[in-house]
Amino acid sequence: MARIVVADDDIDIRELVEFKLSSLGHDVTVVGDGAAALEACRAERPDLCVLDVMMPGVSGLDAIRLIREDDALRDLPVILLTARAQQADVATGLDSGADDYITKPFSPRELAARVEALLAR
Repeated sequence: MARIVVADDDIDIRELVEFKLSSLGHDVTVVGDGAAALEACRAERPDLCVLDVMMPGVSGLDAIRLIREDDALRDLPVILLTARAQQADVATGLDSGADDYITKPFSPRELAARVEALLAR
């Protein structure tokens, strides 16, 4: 079982991701924006973080940059889960420090497989 922080401003996406990852036995904390994700990561020291890119306030890209600048969180695996699907968006996401990039709409089964693969590293 892993501790996972999920940040998305869409409650339906948060609930879907939480349900899927919880059903795999993970302890999932869900939040609605990047600032709350950063706060949860600092407080809980999760094993993985799943971030939406487009969120109010602190975006997922801003959050991942702050995570990578924090000595205690620098090695935290991060998956970006976003509707931004252009090649330039994917490149920006990976260049910002994401370990994986999943576009919406997404398959919960694929998300689960990628989460498990990243946690296995």
